Amino acid sequence: DYTYLPAQGTRGGILLAWKSSTVTITAPLLTMNALTAKVTTATGAPWWLSVVYGPQEDADKIAFMQELRDVRASCPGPWMVCGDFNLILRDEDKSRGNLNRRMMGRFRRLTNDLMLKEVYLNGRRFTWSNEQSPPTLVHLDRVLCTSDWEDTHADCHLRCLASVVSDHSPLLLDCSPTHTARRRFHFEDYWMRLPGFHE
Repeated sequence: DYTYLPAQGTRGGILLAWKSSTVTITAPLLTMNALTAKVTTATGAPWWLSVVYGPQEDADKIAFMQELRDVRASCPGPWMVCGDFNLILRDEDKSRGNLNRRMMGRFRRLTNDLMLKEVYLNGRRFTWSNEQSPPTLVHLDRVLCTSDWEDTHADCHLRCLASVVSDHSPLLLDCSPTHTARRRFHFEDYWMRLPGFHE
């Protein structure tokens, strides 16, 4: 089965496909830059998935971040959001060229406010190339999740695949328990706002 968010001209478009014998997708919510649905499997509790394609213009990026806040308000419980955000979180997410620090700060604030953690990307630092010489490489595609989603998917392993048809590297999130996922510790600013943190 599948559902989709149509492309806007030559950009965007999101396809969500699933094997209905193993996964149930309900309550699809289509917004400007995200396709959100409730995911239920036979082995676990339901959780929310948002697949995104972020805009390229700064004004649209600000609206996109508000859209994610609104989506989160409609999706209580475990949540994973993934896709091409067209935003970077930190300096090291871009190999060369100018950084939009104001937009980076807004994106970091969004992830902190929504209590989102990044699923560690194994094997490759960047997910996009401008395919020039020398190339500018950027980490635009990512998987973010809430702590309660991560707690129930602790075996997940994220890696980049090769692509010959796109300037983006596809991401593969493997949640099978047959391997040991590398989990990187990093302090989350929102932890300081949790009850009992300072005790």
